[in-house]
Amino acid sequence: MIKEILKNIATKRVTIPFPEGFAVSPEKSAKIVSLGQKVDKIFGRSLRIRQVDAGSCNACEWECTALINPIYDIQRFGIDFVASPRHADVLLVTGPVSRQMELALKKTYLATPEPRLVIACGDCAFDGGAYKGSYAVTNGVAEVIPVDCYIPGCPPTPMMIIQGLSEFMEQLTGIGKLRGSIAAFKKNPL
Repeated sequence: MIKEILKNIATKRVTIPFPEGFAVSPEKSAKIVSLGQKVDKIFGRSLRIRQVDAGSCNACEWECTALINPIYDIQRFGIDFVASPRHADVLLVTGPVSRQMELALKKTYLATPEPRLVIACGDCAFDGGAYKGSYAVTNGVAEVIPVDCYIPGCPPTPMMIIQGLSEFMEQLTGIGKLRGSIAAFKKNPL
């Protein structure tokens, strides 16, 4: 292993390839950097997110996990994931909300301190996605708890989630409409 590390250092080989299409224009970069300033202004230097899997296929969870890796590093904006809803500022819900998770999601929502903010992440959380109409799901988070913002995509990329959080912060500062808004994205958001 040490030989491989030394070989990589000597040849200056990149061990983790940079994602395709990650080139960010200066304007978009400034918008992303302002996310940290928005978090500071609204939540007092930190935003704590409780991610709730309400019966999804786990694709959205993988993308949420990628948010804290060295490439996206959402923690540089003061945003972090917490294990308890009692410590959370925002609930980030993924999945179509299966019947078995309906009560658990309601209890999690009630355990979150006021103001209870909810982001539905992914197409399944929006309207049930691929599971829409099934007897086993509720066809989206909004049928169980009130939703403040939607982040579309199946699954949404980490950059789409960051952009959705940025637009959500703009809504909280009074620039946009809050309850039930949909973060709009183009095919290549950033």
